Amino acid sequence: MKILALFFAISLPGSRFAAPVRQPLDHPSATQARKSGTWYMAENGHAVFCYGPVMLVKQPQGSFQRVATFCRGDQAMVPLKD
Repeated sequence: MKILALFFAISLPGSRFAAPVRQPLDHPSATQARKSGTWYMAENGHAVFCYGPVMLVKQPQGSFQRVATFCRGDQAMVPLKD
């Protein structure tokens, strides 16, 4: 009986099964647009990928330190090797 009802529902003009609703992916790379950036050598010897500009930050001793801004890994500023 169920098969007959299903066949009848499919054979009616204009009646179609709705496609299942697709849920958005929770993966970070799928939700964020790709950003362009540059690789820098950090003061600790590691390479870092940063999206923002390189800035000079004044140190307490009066000197300046070059830092890369908005780096991967939620780092706001990374001191750079000179």
